[in-house]
Amino acid sequence: MARRGRPTVQIELTPEEQQTLQRWARRHKSSQALAQRCRIVLACAEGGTNNEIAERLGVNRVTVSKWRRRFAADRLEGLADAPRPGAARKIGDDVVEAIVVETLESAPKDATHWSTRGLAAKHGISGQTVSEIWRAFGLKPWRQDEFKVSPDPDLVERIRDIVGLYLNPPVAAAVFAVDEKPQMQALNRSAPTLPTTPARATHDYERNGTVDLFAALEIATGKVITDLRPSHTSADFVAFLNKVNREVPTELEVHVVLDNLSTHKTPQVQQWLLRHKRFHFHFTPTYGSWMNLVERWFSALTTKKLQRSAHRSVKALTDDIRAWVETWNDDPKPFVWHKSADEILQRLAGYCATINENDRFNLTGH
Repeated sequence: MARRGRPTVQIELTPEEQQTLQRWARRHKSSQALAQRCRIVLACAEGGTNNEIAERLGVNRVTVSKWRRRFAADRLEGLADAPRPGAARKIGDDVVEAIVVETLESAPKDATHWSTRGLAAKHGISGQTVSEIWRAFGLKPWRQDEFKVSPDPDLVERIRDIVGLYLNPPVAAAVFAVDEKPQMQALNRSAPTLPTTPARATHDYERNGTVDLFAALEIATGKVITDLRPSHTSADFVAFLNKVNREVPTELEVHVVLDNLSTHKTPQVQQWLLRHKRFHFHFTPTYGSWMNLVERWFSALTTKKLQRSAHRSVKALTDDIRAWVETWNDDPKPFVWHKSADEILQRLAGYCATINENDRFNLTGH
């Protein structure tokens, strides 16, 4: 039976293209879109169908087909976003590639990263042209993401454990992401916030006391169990665990994702766990609080409610938080975890390789 559909374009890379794609795929300054396109092309060069590559990289088959064809036609320049309709491009592909490579792999003598003006002067083009190339390739060299490599000796095991809970939760069990948001201040601005776009608020305010918020986000449903207390001691944490215990059906096991805060590991907490056998703690790696999904919920609370609110007392603040939580739980929206443990560890390995490569370059000078 004859094969139907468009034939798959075969990708063969030169050594220079292979090295460039590998650098762009792992370099932390690359945009996520550009890095993903590089990984797709590298996978195509290794062989395999679009379906197989799509499943392995967690993308759509159409996406693989698109970048396979774009690279086959235009090589490295084909990884940029398609130009918008308008006048024909006046600069050559060699200049575009030079701008991208220099942005990712070099820096001027007087700065840590290139500016549009600096690259424009070096190549004799306009700053607007440099800006358009950056936009096409998703490059933002002025931005800096913060990251801390965890020294946790159980890093791999803990990542696999927590990701497993998120992606494949145990049967007959409830999984919660738990944390505290301490020292939330009841702030009152010296003048009302103006409802302009963007909103304008005075820089000065008066402090009217603080409160600590405990929250347990149920991964499956998005519902949140909360408790507001004047402090966040070990005794307060145990009291919050008792509240969670009362609200979860007794026939369910309870798995709790939480960080390595000393309050979570005191003898008082350990004794509580011995009395409540259905509770199981899963600690995030050191410097790994980004793995705790309740942090996403705290962020939503801050940006949607607290950031622009004003409160003349702690009671006003707590009433506001309780009302917001009640509204949230009326129509909860769970946060969905997408990355597998292997993808996280692979990206971490690439980050470490980049650090080692840069350190080696700085030590040797070449």
